[in-house]
Amino acid sequence: MVQTTNRAKSRRRRLRRRIAAIAGYVVIAILLAWFLELRLPTTVIFVRHADTDAPGAEAAGDPPLNALGRLRAEHLADFLERVDVLGGVNAIYAAPSLRTQETAAPLAKRLGLEVAVTDHAEIEGFMGDVLREHTGDIVLVVTDAELIAPLVAELHGHQSIPAIAPDEYGNVYIVTIPRFSGVKTLRLQYAQGLEAAAAANPVNGP
Repeated sequence: MVQTTNRAKSRRRRLRRRIAAIAGYVVIAILLAWFLELRLPTTVIFVRHADTDAPGAEAAGDPPLNALGRLRAEHLADFLERVDVLGGVNAIYAAPSLRTQETAAPLAKRLGLEVAVTDHAEIEGFMGDVLREHTGDIVLVVTDAELIAPLVAELHGHQSIPAIAPDEYGNVYIVTIPRFSGVKTLRLQYAQGLEAAAAANPVNGP
């Protein structure tokens, strides 16, 4: 009887040790996954809306994209559809204006993403929300020219890009925010030569 009781106690001890070991492995796995997630850089891509018939006078109304702008938006989608060889853009934000939403629409349609329409003028709050909600993601922000420099500066902590001219389209600013090193910004161009090609072969539409 005593021997049977001792065997039962021994089995319970072994079971408790196994449960403790499994629980320890689970905790370590969760902590490792959390740590690796924190190490993933967040990438925010800023682009100005495409061409309208009212460059430099955007505050006076809400003009849609013109024919060249719609073509440029498709070229932007071509440029960003495979921006990462292992994935792509995870989220798209556009300002409330029609021109920014129309610029974002072709890429959103291709990737099956919904465009989040938000106010980008609240620089600190908007960037804070993006970084909190999209850790490790690639995020596209389509906005107005005058907001790109302060939005990028909010991530860098200082002004880092020059002002954008009223007729300047086609720049993409890619800001990478690693967890343990400095923020990096690349400026690339897409749809180079689009204006000349459109002039030689006029685009149909208004």
